[in-house]
Amino acid sequence: MKRISELQLDRYAELAVRVGANVQKGQKLVLQAPVTAASFAARITKKAYEAGAMVVMNDWIDSDEIIRSKFLLAPDEAFEWYPMWRAKGMEELAEEGAAVLQIYIPNPDLYEGVDPARVAAANKVKQQALRNYRTKMMNDDISWSLISIPSPEWAKRLFPDLSEDEAMEEMWALVLKMARADGENPIEDWKAHLKVLAERRELLNNKRYKKLHYRSQITDLTIELPEDHLWLSAQSENGQGTSFVPNIPTEEVFTLPLKTGVNGVVGSTKPLNYRGSLIDDFRLTFKDGKIVEFSAAKGEEALKNMLATDEGASYLGEVALVPYDSPISNTNKIFYNTLYDENASCHLAIGAAYPTTLKGGRKMSREELDKHGVNDSLIHEDFMMGSADLSIDGELADGTKEAVFRNGNWAF
Repeated sequence: MKRISELQLDRYAELAVRVGANVQKGQKLVLQAPVTAASFAARITKKAYEAGAMVVMNDWIDSDEIIRSKFLLAPDEAFEWYPMWRAKGMEELAEEGAAVLQIYIPNPDLYEGVDPARVAAANKVKQQALRNYRTKMMNDDISWSLISIPSPEWAKRLFPDLSEDEAMEEMWALVLKMARADGENPIEDWKAHLKVLAERRELLNNKRYKKLHYRSQITDLTIELPEDHLWLSAQSENGQGTSFVPNIPTEEVFTLPLKTGVNGVVGSTKPLNYRGSLIDDFRLTFKDGKIVEFSAAKGEEALKNMLATDEGASYLGEVALVPYDSPISNTNKIFYNTLYDENASCHLAIGAAYPTTLKGGRKMSREELDKHGVNDSLIHEDFMMGSADLSIDGELADGTKEAVFRNGNWAF
């Protein structure tokens, strides 16, 4: 079994710093990482200082054991409280132009046996406290990026027949491959990848589709697009014009739906790890944009709580296209990590839309965005609905229709 070298790990850390967050000379970097990822966080910290960061601030995330202890043993009022000093601190750092880089290692079994109402309450109060910061992030006012590294729990979930050490080696090899960080020069590889996605983005922007119609064995859904919608791809620009890549890996091009323009039924094709609760095999029925019926074979209570977060949590905020024949999909694995699973499948997002996906949206007030049909919510949760039998038709301005996807892949 091939061992992952120190050089490979360094290249991945440098990719996260120079392409993901794209840390600039003199810039502050907030590094959010689980305490269990301290070793790789140190590697990223070193690369950030080499890139010219003024300071790297480590914002540690509790271990799974500590999180579970709180949810199992703390009093109910603990889940109605969030430290506002933390929220204010993130707002202040955003105002100062700090970049944010998160090492994301989800555990789909984290809340097994925990009261779903506690999880829902904690998630809602956190999102309410962080709303101003989150608005800046979704508006791309700051540079932000998300990566994952293996954990023993995640590795064993994907490679249950291997020892923990062997599973970690296999998982590291897979993570580096999916992140396009396993070559001699990942940064150059990403430049080429970004160019391909940008070409697909421009093709869709030139089409100016009015509607998209999705069909498969479990989906029959029509999504209307706002007149001034914009398709975006991997690379974004912050308020200062500096590029960054929010997700590593990424294979998508995406836009927003018209809030009230979604009708029909959609079925999930991969499990959704919703902040430590697994939701699987679920169906959503839309009428005039709103989810009016739902069901799930697993995690229905978590799905119910998610949709009840606020009014906007019953509407869509993102439409993303990813071919079935793509690097992550071709591994034939379910990663139980939305960062990976969403880039193996066409997906939709429940909740808030990115203002950047509407022409002029970055400069609009909330009231103006509402008038343009841009959904607002405390949540933004991607779920996977792409499959090998998915077809998508696009309706042009003159009413004619053409194939966009056939058999899960691009038709042009």
